[in-house]
Amino acid sequence: MRRHPRRTTAPAHHEGEDRMIRVLLADDQNLVRAGFRSILDGEDGISVVAEAGDGAEAVRLAAAERPDVVLMDVRMPVVDGLEATRRIAADARLAAVKVVILTTFDLDDYVYGALKAGASGFLVKDTEPAELVHAVRVVARGDALLAPSVTRRLIGEFADRVKEPPPAPLLNSLTEREREVLAGVAAGLSNDELARRLLVSPATAKTHVSRVLTKLRARDRAQLVVIAYESGVVRPGWLG
Repeated sequence: MRRHPRRTTAPAHHEGEDRMIRVLLADDQNLVRAGFRSILDGEDGISVVAEAGDGAEAVRLAAAERPDVVLMDVRMPVVDGLEATRRIAADARLAAVKVVILTTFDLDDYVYGALKAGASGFLVKDTEPAELVHAVRVVARGDALLAPSVTRRLIGEFADRVKEPPPAPLLNSLTEREREVLAGVAAGLSNDELARRLLVSPATAKTHVSRVLTKLRARDRAQLVVIAYESGVVRPGWLG
């Protein structure tokens, strides 16, 4: 099911200008997809380019449409959302595609596995419309979408799985400042918040984050969170 929504202005792809955020909806419930489409298509700068009713279709459409953001349900037929996320993240051609897992309060056991699979964040299905729009914009610009409740769950999952962090040779390439940046990202800090903590400009903080992403070969900030916990840069309990 696909529809080309109205465009009030043609999206310009020039440096520094806004462009249309292209979204793929993946959920086996027609009503959920219709509700999300109604909200997102009514927003300036956001376009729902395709819909998928199962995980296999989501992977196929992600490859065909190259959306900026995929809103991915966990429980779907044929291929579930975690496996679909894993396949998208493993495809180098889709490196720019960000996946947000749609979850419910009783499905938060999937948090750790989903981040490991390559998800950029989580969104509760019954979220408010404004929060849905904000989430799409946040992930599209490269930030991780990790609410405090999700972060707490992630810490708990990590503590259960890893008692002593294994050696992480890639961390040897980080400077002391970059380790501080990694710890800040793991704490959920935005670039502006990192800038205030490190006493630098937001642009400099963004540059530091980009360097850490490159050195650690991380897909996005959500992957940095996983790396920070697994490598021992941040330990469960440090964030309070």
